[in-house]
Amino acid sequence: MKTSDLLSIGEVAERSGLAPSALRYYETLGLITSTRTAGDRRRYRRSVLRRLAVIRSAQNVGLALDEIAGSLADLPADTAPTKAQWARISARWRPLLDARIRDLEAVRDNLSSCIGCGCLSMRQCALFNPADELGAQGSGPRRKVPLLDAVPPRREAAR
Repeated sequence: MKTSDLLSIGEVAERSGLAPSALRYYETLGLITSTRTAGDRRRYRRSVLRRLAVIRSAQNVGLALDEIAGSLADLPADTAPTKAQWARISARWRPLLDARIRDLEAVRDNLSSCIGCGCLSMRQCALFNPADELGAQGSGPRRKVPLLDAVPPRREAAR
């Protein structure tokens, strides 16, 4: 392979819209690969741009990086997915997306009744205590509910 066929981390960052730190992070997760120059500089095949587009598309529909990594694990790390491979990957993601859609629809459908009553009852509220899973363990608190401003950032915040 000619060195002119390889892109620096800065070129990949510019063309993909991702920060270099995100590219390095994706590499540690095995989502993308690079080669190294004699000076230990990263160089990426041009196909990494297509692979990054797949990763970004998956993140945009709400998939976590570990779900994405699992889907890409069957593909060669140094090539872009083919049309047939993309069809298989997206078919695997469909059930995950369908489940998330069902969950969001349930939240949406219960939200108006929650706003209407405003109780946030530990026993009755489907949003605060879905299916009362913790109630089966006995009375009293079972877990600490974090304050909204205390929620840590999502682990895949690097895009």
